[in-house]
Amino acid sequence: MYNFFIFFIAAILVSCGSPTESPKQESTHTLQNGEYIYRKQSEEIFAPQKPQKIAANVYPWEKNAPGTIPTITKEYFRCKGCSLNPPRMFDNNGETERLTDCSGIQKHSLPLRDSHEFIYPILPELLNFVQTTLNKKVVITCGHRCPEHNTYVDPSKENQYSKHMIGAEVAFYVQGYEESPQTIVNLLMDFYKNNPKYTKEYKEFLRYEKPNSNVAIPPWYNKEVFLKIFNKNEGRNFDNRHPYPYISIQVRHDRDTNEKVTYSWDQATRNYLRYFSVALSPPS
Repeated sequence: MYNFFIFFIAAILVSCGSPTESPKQESTHTLQNGEYIYRKQSEEIFAPQKPQKIAANVYPWEKNAPGTIPTITKEYFRCKGCSLNPPRMFDNNGETERLTDCSGIQKHSLPLRDSHEFIYPILPELLNFVQTTLNKKVVITCGHRCPEHNTYVDPSKENQYSKHMIGAEVAFYVQGYEESPQTIVNLLMDFYKNNPKYTKEYKEFLRYEKPNSNVAIPPWYNKEVFLKIFNKNEGRNFDNRHPYPYISIQVRHDRDTNEKVTYSWDQATRNYLRYFSVALSPPS
């Protein structure tokens, strides 16, 4: 009996004790031990292919252009008139006349030939030759001028008719050669002299020595073109508002018709399209 009692007391004491704690599990976040892998800079698991240079797509107007300089097309000759230019007051035989500028390419086209916009091809050909030879950009300051813009930039009687109005004249300078117009003129003459397809009348340049010339430096001319250098204080107007000397090329001979380039009142004032709505865009 006594033994039973001892056993009973012991069982009660065991049941009243704290439950046995389960063994602690190792944390899954324990950092794993490892070792560094060392290799030389020149070691490779596999040899990657060397990158190949792929030329960017070229736009049509960039073909045959030197470097990043785009090829000059007739689009560069569009009238630089702007309706934002301020009115000019002009003394016309004692009467003050108010001159306003045109709206440029938003309101009219280039000159027309056979119902298409037209610039004498020799002009962009010569300018692109300069760009290609020098790898420098030609800056056209004045290409085509409509009658309204032509009067606005120079209302003098001497400027009532201009070859700018028929797409037969361009004024420009060359970046990097702003102060060296003679270099550019020499290059233009070399275009003819060094090309075997041209005859003597194209290769031979004469000087225009008449006293009524509007420039200090006597111009040069051959059968096809007339070259003039305007000094810093010459030929300034709203198209040539820069401090550099600049060069003018006029076309004297039309290759297509084999005739001298002349212009009448109709050619200068009526031979282009007028756009009467800003919704209309110039022809392509």
